[in-house]
Order: sequence, then C-alpha cells, then structure tokens
Amino acid sequence: MAAAAAAAWEFHLPLAPGDLLRAGGYGRYVVQEVLSVRELPSAITGPARPRPVRSCPVLLLAYVRDCFLPSPCFPIAFWTAFRAQGALAVLQHFDSIYSLLHHFQAVEPAIKEDAVELLMKVVSYHCNKLPTILADSGLSRADRTAHLNALKMNCYLLTGLADAFEMESSKSGLLEVHPGRKNKKTSAKNSVFLWEEEREPLLQLLLQLLQLNLRQLWGGLVVEEEFVSLITGSCYRILENPSIGLQKHRATREAITHLLAAALGRYDHMFSATLKIMQMLQHFEHVAPVFAQAVSLWATEYGLKSLVGELLREIGQKCPQELSRDTSGVKGYAAFITELAEQIPALVLSNMSVLLPHLDGESYMMRNAVLAAMAEALVQVLNGDQLEEAARGTRDQFLGTLQTHICDVNSFVRSRVLQLLARIVQCRALPLTLFRSLVPLVVGRLKDKAVVVVKNAIQLLAAFLSNNPFSSTLNSADLAEPLKKEMQKLQEMRDRSRSTADLGVTPEEEWEAMLPEVRAVTQQLFQPLQEEEEDMVEIGETVESTLQQITELLRKLNYRKAARLTQKALSCFQGKEPFTSPTEENEEATILGVMKRLYIDSCPRENSENPPNGNNLNSEEVVLEEQAQSELLKQQMVVQYLKDANSFSEKITEAMDLISKRMYENSISVVQEAIEFFVTASQFEVPQALLGVRRMLPLVWSKEPGVREAVLSAYRRLYLPDGARAHRAGAQSLVQSLSLITVDASQATLDCLEEIVSEFVQKNEIGPAVIQLLWGRFTHKSQCSPQERRAAVMLLGMMARGNPEIIGSNLDVLVTVGLSEKAQEDYCLAQQVCHAISKFGRNPKPAQGKDTAPFRLPQDHTLFGCLSETLSRGFAQPSSGWSPFMEAAVALIYQLAEGPEEICAHILQKCTEQALKKLQEADGQKADAGGSPSRASEGGSSLPTFLLTHLVSLVGHVALQQVVHLEVAVSAELRRRRTLQEKTKKRSLGSTKKQRQSLGSETTVEEELLVGASADDTEAELIRSICETELLEKNHLLSAYVPLVLKICNNPGLYSDALLSAAAALALGKLCMISSEFCDSHLRLLFTMMEKSTVPGVRSNLIIAAGDLAIRFPNQVEPWTAHLYARLRDPCPSVRQTAGMVMTHLILKDMVKVKGQVSEMAALLIDPEQEITGLAQTFFSELSKKGNAIYNLLPDIISRLSDPSCGTEEKAFHTIMRHLFSYITKDKQTESLVEKLCQRFRIARTDRQYQDLAFCLTLLPLSERGLHKLQDNFDCFADKLQDPTVYSCFQTVLGRFLRGGSKPETKALAEELQQMMSASHNRGLDSEEPCQGGSKTPMPQPAKQKPAASSRRQPLSPANSDEDFVTPQPRRLRNQKSTKKPLPRKKTLMTFSSDEENSSEDELLAELRPEETPTKTTPITRASARRQR
Repeated sequence: MAAAAAAAWEFHLPLAPGDLLRAGGYGRYVVQEVLSVRELPSAITGPARPRPVRSCPVLLLAYVRDCFLPSPCFPIAFWTAFRAQGALAVLQHFDSIYSLLHHFQAVEPAIKEDAVELLMKVVSYHCNKLPTILADSGLSRADRTAHLNALKMNCYLLTGLADAFEMESSKSGLLEVHPGRKNKKTSAKNSVFLWEEEREPLLQLLLQLLQLNLRQLWGGLVVEEEFVSLITGSCYRILENPSIGLQKHRATREAITHLLAAALGRYDHMFSATLKIMQMLQHFEHVAPVFAQAVSLWATEYGLKSLVGELLREIGQKCPQELSRDTSGVKGYAAFITELAEQIPALVLSNMSVLLPHLDGESYMMRNAVLAAMAEALVQVLNGDQLEEAARGTRDQFLGTLQTHICDVNSFVRSRVLQLLARIVQCRALPLTLFRSLVPLVVGRLKDKAVVVVKNAIQLLAAFLSNNPFSSTLNSADLAEPLKKEMQKLQEMRDRSRSTADLGVTPEEEWEAMLPEVRAVTQQLFQPLQEEEEDMVEIGETVESTLQQITELLRKLNYRKAARLTQKALSCFQGKEPFTSPTEENEEATILGVMKRLYIDSCPRENSENPPNGNNLNSEEVVLEEQAQSELLKQQMVVQYLKDANSFSEKITEAMDLISKRMYENSISVVQEAIEFFVTASQFEVPQALLGVRRMLPLVWSKEPGVREAVLSAYRRLYLPDGARAHRAGAQSLVQSLSLITVDASQATLDCLEEIVSEFVQKNEIGPAVIQLLWGRFTHKSQCSPQERRAAVMLLGMMARGNPEIIGSNLDVLVTVGLSEKAQEDYCLAQQVCHAISKFGRNPKPAQGKDTAPFRLPQDHTLFGCLSETLSRGFAQPSSGWSPFMEAAVALIYQLAEGPEEICAHILQKCTEQALKKLQEADGQKADAGGSPSRASEGGSSLPTFLLTHLVSLVGHVALQQVVHLEVAVSAELRRRRTLQEKTKKRSLGSTKKQRQSLGSETTVEEELLVGASADDTEAELIRSICETELLEKNHLLSAYVPLVLKICNNPGLYSDALLSAAAALALGKLCMISSEFCDSHLRLLFTMMEKSTVPGVRSNLIIAAGDLAIRFPNQVEPWTAHLYARLRDPCPSVRQTAGMVMTHLILKDMVKVKGQVSEMAALLIDPEQEITGLAQTFFSELSKKGNAIYNLLPDIISRLSDPSCGTEEKAFHTIMRHLFSYITKDKQTESLVEKLCQRFRIARTDRQYQDLAFCLTLLPLSERGLHKLQDNFDCFADKLQDPTVYSCFQTVLGRFLRGGSKPETKALAEELQQMMSASHNRGLDSEEPCQGGSKTPMPQPAKQKPAASSRRQPLSPANSDEDFVTPQPRRLRNQKSTKKPLPRKKTLMTFSSDEENSSEDELLAELRPEETPTKTTPITRASARRQR
C-alpha cells in the first residue's frame, strides 16, 4: 500500500530545506506538517528509562537492547513501521524526521543522536536489500519508484543530520572554553555521543551505497546529479573542518577519498568535483594537502589521471592579476601544486605547460609553486644518465628556468629557488656541466639584502661542497699543478697527432672533440658575470692581427678569451671576412662558426694534397690510430675535469670571504648556516676554511644559546672525533689541530678557545689520553718543537679552567720544568707556565664556601723562589720576552703568595742593585755618553736602555698589582673576617637577639643593614687611605722610582728610545692609578704626552691608561675627555683603533658623558682600515640597544659633520648617515627627527649644510604623521628650496607617497606639499636675478670650507706645537659669580738636563703651563668606593 501511494508522487531533492514546505507542482512531495519542539515529546510513548552508558561492560545487555529496540525518546510509530515495512517506512514518517531536522538546534541531544542511529540502520538495511530487489525481474514500476523515493528521502535525512552535526561540531571546535563547562575536551569525554566517532561509519555506509548499481532505480538511466551531489556534499562539508588534517582523522579522510573516488568513477562526478575542489582550494587553505593526497590516490589506484590535467588546467587559466589580489586563494593553489608534484611528479610534468604562464605573473607564491613542481620533476623523473633526447631538453629547460629565477625580483622566490637547487644537488640530479655556471650566481646571492636569501645561498654552497663530483679535497694550490701538467701533456699529444703525415687526425675531427668545451665557454658570454670575472681582452688594430690572435688562443686552449675576442671582432669588423653578417640563428652559433673556420684553416693541409692510399694502410696502423685518438679524447676529458674542479675551488674560496663577513649578522639563522658551511669546508680541506673557523670563535660569547651551541658543535665535529677520547692517534690529531689555532693567535682568540676547551673538559669530552700527551710534550718525553711545547702548556691551562686538578696535581712539574734555569732561553714558555698556574689559583676547590680563607701559598714556596730567581737573572739580559714574563710572574705572585708585596719588594731591590752595578761599571770605564743610541745617559754616565726599560716596566706593574691586591684581595679578606666575627657574636648573643626580634623585628633588620653598609664603607675608606697616603710616601719603596719615571716622561729628547718611552708612559699611568692626588697632579703631563709624542706606542699606552683612570678617578679625568676623543683622528691606524676600543668601553659603560663629540666615533665608519670600521659599526650597534641614545645624538652628529670646519666630504657624510639612520625604526623618533631637522634649516649657514639636512630627511622612513610634520615646518626650509640639490631631496621624500599603494588622503597631502615646494622652488629661481642685480638685503655669506683630501676627517698631527694643544675654557656653574679672579702664581717647574746642546728647554719639556690645565667642573661620583677594576 505504501508503494502504491508512493507511486502517485515523486520526491525531488530540494536545493534548500525550505523548498519542501512549498508546493512545487503536481506529483512532487511536500511536507504536510512540521511538528513544533513542544509537540515532539508528546509523540513519545512508553515509560522513560535511563540511557545506557555504552562504555560500561556491566550494561552491555542494555546496549544490545538499544541496538534493536527503539529509544523511548523517539516516536515508536517510525520504529514500528520500519520493522513492518523496512526502508519504505520513511514514505509515511518523513515529516516527523524532517521536523526534527527543522528544529535541530532546539531538540534535545538524545533525540538527535537516536535519529542518526535509526537512519543509519534504515539506510544500511535498504543498502543490503537493494541488490536483491533490483535483481527481481518482476519489480513493478510502482515498487521501483517507491524504493527510489525512499532511498532519496533516507539519504536526504541522513546527510541533513550529518551536515547539522558537522556544523555544530565545527562551531564548538572554534570555542576554547565550552559554556558552563571546564573545556571542550572535558565536554567531549562526558558526552555519550561523539560525532567524530560516528563520521567514519556513516561515510563507509554511503560508500557501500554508491558501490551498488543504482542506475536501475532510475530505469537504467544516469543517476540524477542532485543525488550524487547530496552524497558528496557531506564529504566536502566534512573537509571544511580545519581539524580534518590531524592524524586522528586519518580514517575519515581515507573514507572520504574512496567515497569521492566511487562518485568520480561510477557517477560522472568529474566536472562537479573539479569545480568544488577549486572553490575549496580558494577558500580553505588547510584542504590543499588533503586534496593533493586524494588526487594522487585517484590517479594511481583508480586511473583518474584526467582529473589531474583538469585541475591543473583550471589553475593555469586563473588570471595572474586576480591572483595577486586574492592571497588566500593563491596560498591554496600553490600548496596544492607543490604537494601534488611531490606525490605524482610524472603527471604534473605532463601538464606543466599549462602552469608556465604563472612564472611571469605577479604572485610570487604561484611562481614558487611552479618552480617547486619543476624541481620535483627534475629529482624524481628527469634524473639519470639514460634520459632520451626530449627528456634531456626538458631537463635543461627546467634548470635554465630555475637558474634565471635566482635573480628574481622577489626575495621569497630567490630564497625558494636556492632551496630547490640545494635539494637537486643533494639528490645528485644536477648535471656536471651546470656547476661552472651555477656556482658564480649563488656566490653573488651572498650579497643579497634579504636575510633568508643569504641563508639559503650558504646552504646551497654547503650542498655543492658536500656533493661535489670533483674531489674530497678542494685545495686550489693542489689542483693548479696537476692542471698545468695535464694541459701540457694534452698539447704534446695534439702536436704529436698533428705531426703524423698519413695517419693524422683531420682538423674537422679535432674541432668536434674540442666543441663541447668551446660551446660551454661561449654560453657563459651571455650570462651575467661578476666584475672580477671579466677577462680583459683587447682587440687587434687590423682584421689580420685579430685572426692571428684568435688562432693562437685556440691553439693554447684558452677558449674563453678566444670566444670573447671573436664576439668583440664581430661588432668591430662587421662586413669584413670572416666577420660577415651572421646567417646563423643566434649569436652563439655565429661565434662558433667563425672560430671553427679559423681553426680548420690554420691547420696544415698536407693530407689534402697527398691523399692517403687506403691500400697501403694495414690493420695495425689503423688500430694504433684509433688508440691515439681515444687517448687524446680521454686527455681532453681529464683537462676539462681539472679545469672545472679548479674553477669550482676558486669560487668556493671567493665565497669564504663573503660568508665570513656574514658571520656576525643579527640573524641567528644566517650565523648558524655560516658556521655549518665552514665546518663543511674544513672537512674538504679548503685552506681558507681555517680563517673562518677562527673567525667564529668570538661567537662562543654570544647571548643567543643557538649560536653558542652551534660554535661548540662545530668545534666538537672538527676537533673531537670519536677516537680522540681513547686512541692515541685521535689524541695526537686533536692536540695538533688545537695547537695550530694557537699559532700567532691574539689574546682574544685564546680566550675564546679557552672557553670552548674548558666546556669540553667539564663535559668529559676530552679524555686522559689527550692530557697525557700534552704533559709528555711539555716534559720533553715526546719530541716536539718549542712552539708546540708552548702550545701544550697553553692548552693545559685552558683545560685547568674546566678541571683545576689537571694543574694542581702536577704543580711541581710545572715549576721545576717550566721555571728552571733554562727559562731564560724561552720566556714565552715561562710566561705560559705562569698563566697555567694562575688558572689553578683562581679556582682550586670549587666547593669551598664563602667563609673559607682564600687559597694562598707560603712565601718560601718553590714557585716564588723560581720566579724571583728567573726575573733577577733575566733583568740584566736584553730580551723582548722578559717584560711579558715579568707581568705574568708579578700577577701570579700577587694572586697566590702570602705577603706578595714583600716578595716583589725583594725582586725590585735585586733588579735595582743590578742596574746600579751596571751604572758603576760604566762610570769606571768612562764610556762616551753619546756614543751609542741604545744607552741612556746623563752627565757622562750611561746605562743600557733595556735596563731602564726593564726597571720602569717592573715598577709600574708592581704598583698596579699592589692596588689591585688592596682593592680586591685585602678588601675581600676584611669582609670575610668581619663576617666571621659577626657570626660569632650572633651565636653568643642568640637569646638576646631573639628577644629583640620579638620586640621589633623590622627595626632590628634595618639596624643590621645600616651596620653592614657602614662597615663596608669603613673598609673601603681604609683601602683608599692606604693608597692615598702610604703607597707613594717617602718611606715606601715605590716612591723612590717616581722621579725616574717622571724624568723619562718629561725628557723625550733625552730618552728617545721608543720602547723606553712606551714603558715609562705606561708606568706613569699605572702609578696614577694609586692615588687621586698623584693622578691629578700628573694628568697634564700624561695628556701632553698623549697629544705630542711621536711614538705611536706611547700614545696607545696612554690612551689605555687614561681609560682606566676614567673608571677609577672619573672626576679628575672628566675635563680631559675632549683630548680622548681627539685621538680618534690620530694619523696612526693602531692608535685610532686603540682609542676607538677605549672610547667604546667607556661610553657603553656610562663612564663618559656622550655628547656631540661622539661624531668622532661616527667618522670612524669611513676609516680606510677595515678593522676600525668594524669597530665603529659594533659600537653604534651596541649603543642602539641603550634606549634612544642614537636618536638623541643624531642632531648634534649631523651638525658637527656638516660643519665646513670639520672637513667631511659629502660622499663620506652620506655613508655615515646611512648607517646611523638605519637604527631609527620607531615612528615617534622619526616624527621628532623630522621636526628637529626642519628647525635646523633656520640656523644652517652654508649650502652644504642645507644639502646635508635635506639628504638626512630622505633617509627617514616617513609615515603619514611624519608628512604632516613636514607640512607644519614648511616655513623652515621653504627659502632653501631654490637649491636644486635640496629640492631634489624633498622630491625624493614625497615620491614615496605619490606612488601607488598610499592612502588617498596621504597622496592628496603629498601632492599639496609638492605644489607648495614647486612654487617655492620656482619663486626662488625667478627672484634669483633681481637679488643679484640690486637687492639691498644682505645675503648670508657661506663660511669658507677647508679642502678635504680624503673621504674621512683630517688627522691630527703627531707632534703639534704648544699653540695647537688648547684646553677648553672651564665652564661656570650657575651660582658662580662672574668676578675675575687673579691668575695663580706661576708654579716652578722641575726640569732635567739634556745631552742635546741644540735642544731648548721648551722642546724637551713635555708639560703644559698651569693656565692650560682644565678645571674640573662636573663631578662624577663613583657608585662605590670598592668598585673593582
């Protein structure tokens, strides 16, 4: 009866659910009644019972009952009808289920869940019965229509519920916290019904349905498209869920893939699927990998390869202009192409032509996707030596395209291409012929502005190294010699072959053998070359001379110059034989044709005149000829191979320098890649790699953990192989490698290496075999050179920092061997021994507590006796190594000895006695005082200069170490003893303290803090009093040497030896560290020597001393700061570098006030010396991290450098400003600088200043607000716009806003400003002539500019006159009265006699007059009197 009733109408699948509520015509099903939410429960019959929990095994029986009995929460009528009529029950009960779907959001969850379960049972039942029903030949039309309607109704309701659940799941998935619950995860766990678990069975059910022959339900016709779209629509909606790509949904994705495959293969879903996939790729980025995997499966397992072409054709037909605007769609398309090319590259390759137009589009993502598809095809398809000719052509075309896009306008494309090429190289899919042309392009990318491009360029070069086809070692020197020999051998073979009369190789055959190499170098003529790559070839004056020149180059195998000369001759001798108009297709073929003709014509033609008689040739001669020809071809291949290897090695060497400069970039990834590259280069024994390995050493101090770990990992891989811990051979290699690093290494390099070695020791990565080998070298048990012996001690000292017991357990060995009587033969070794022992003394027992007495050795220890004896014996012997050893020995004595001042006083006395003895011997001999320049003399007495140098150096260093000893060791010991006394008192007064704490704990704590601070100040005052009143008093030993030091410093004409002057200057600086009073009284002498000394070493030493004094006595040194800045213009590069380092330290530590004088540091940015330039760049980089420091200083720097008296050239000024303005990144700073720079136009005096200010404005990244600031201050610079340079700069500023991309209101403002500027500019030009004719208004005259001879500031003269050294006038305080004070009475100056009769007293006197001495005006208080140096 139901079938008969269903035959009277037909169920049409609606486009929208609401369509079923409206009458659509005769015979179409319409919903008669939609039950309300309140009416749904009234239809429920039967007693209510709790729903069973299916995960509980106790209620398994209830679960089974639920599977076969209807829930009381669902209408019994539908269930009863289903049991009676099967799937046809929906024909009568469709409205009730539709009502549930209509009120889905308001219906209780239990009813919705039961509806899905019941409908799945109905569809499953119908699916199982349909094959039998359709196979019945007696099936009536009414029954078929009934089953068709029932199938469409059941599927419509089931997919409708599935879509509703999917939408609900997607919405809830977007919420982090579920309303009224803790979170979504907890909600899902507590829910009985999980939709994510029901999706996969539902999809499997729909797949089972589509696998049936459903066409019979439609009378053998095609299944209607609406029904297929109904089924597949649910799949697409599930794929819209962003979480579908997760691993836990893999089964769901596979079910959807197979379901859509059935629709594509059986129900003509191709066109609809193509449109739907394109739409989803455009709107949902996450579906790209899902569809790529699905399409690859459909193409490989289901044979649906045409779908790949359809999809790629649709993407290829997209308009590039639209894609540039639709970024979301581009991402989906690009990801789909990339993923698809990785999985089915052959099919993508066959459809690549439709994607090629996107290479010329504006979307860089599409270019990246197409290039990635090409790379995958090259790696997986077009790889190998057995390719056909067409495949080879495609491969070369793809590689050429990739090579072209290395220089793409977009940095992301350049970066992506380099990544793709790195993968191609790693997979060994790059032909050998492309190495020569590709490597130079990659090296050029190392200069790219984009960090990501540089990073990937370094990665590609490392891949080239790791996968190079040439050799495991790429030493250019090792390759050059074999290349020369093989080329000579090839030439001999060619001459021998050419000299054979009858059996010689024809010139045509010889040219064919040469052709591959000649074609390769000819192709390089049409590629962009580096500046240093271009060969300097000069063309001859006549055609004949040029022909002869080309022929000789071909004979000498210099094909590159021959091809370049032919190219130039074609343009110079057009129309002349053989350089006639080309008939070939391109210029390359023309060049090859000309060279072939010249080469063949130049060969002898004896064979053509006397043709060989074939009858006279026997078989043996033919075999010999073939062998000779074969050997010649092999030799040509060997030569070409060596040429390629040598060229590759040269390019890698060129890249070394560029990469090493990138090693200190701000980008961590670039630094890490540079470190990795040098490790790879070192493994291939590239000689320049060692420089890069050394250059990465300072990076071990990096604050970035990734960079520090990269350095440690690099040295671990290079110097710690697996066998270095146990095997002696590995230990030998490790020791040898580390020793090479120490050769000629600076102290900074050694400190970095020490950090790395100590890290390895702490992690137990250096085994006992290495330590044992080092001790063997030191004790002469192993044969080694003196340099290797010193390196062994140095490495032992480095390891002692990680494990002090390495030195502590062998201290006696170090003393007896390293400080024995033979120490005078090698002071460097003795110095390293002292450094090694000091590492042990710094931290002998790390577990010691703070209250434990410091580690000290008694005065009678063997160590101090050996040191004293060695110093005393070597004092009277001229040696350049004595002074460095003395400094190390004195520092070690003060570090480890009990009462070190007594030991050093004894050493001073013994050395002084030796000096006096030498002086007495000189008096007895009555030697001529002025006879030897190496002797210092006075009044007929002479003394070797080196003795005075040794004595002065010893005095200065003892004084410095005495101050350090008091400030550090004695002060720490006083605090330790006071702490112990306080602890003892606390124990004895424990009960009293508890009572006081109970009465007022807060007051007690404050009193204790005050007492501790007062004690600290007392101790600091005690140390200061000792330094001020005792160390330089008459009864102290040091005071006896002060007159000697001052005499040498005051008489540079008498004591003219450079080493002695430098030692005395340094000793004076060290003596000034003792007392502020002594420092104040001798600062004038110190800074005079710094300015006027002709010895660079003296100036450098005094700059370092002044820097230390600025930290210890800032109030005394502050008025002399200008003279420190002045040394930044010293003519000697080493002095400038020292001054730059000292000022960098003082400024960054806030010990010197940063004023406009910092422009002297800015001038170092254009210094000719690269190291000084790097120092200045580092200074400003660090200064930029201190808030707004550079922003505050920029206006003063601009004013000083643009001042005509400064002498800074315009080009140099631009270079400095570009660097400084790169640190201005904040919008507020930019806006404020615009206003400040505009205001300075009012006070500028010269045209050069106007132009410099205008140029600075072009460097600012102006925003809209900055443009408003420019408009507000227009009056400041309006009258300066008549200058063409100034006007051009402002036009450059406005040009950025007038281009496309700016807001309409911003563009309008820029146009208004441009009109105002143009009017001012034109008005200035119009009024120029009247002003010149008779204007009465006086024009400001520009100041005269000093001619600048170089691009940096003019250096100071090394020896200025007294008038040149002018001290600035003292500044007055606000409350200072303006009354004139009488000049102080001239102080009597103490002078020393001189042996130079022609030298006046003024020339030998180095001090300034008292009135030239700066007056302290700005006190700088020290943070603590106990500040350590």
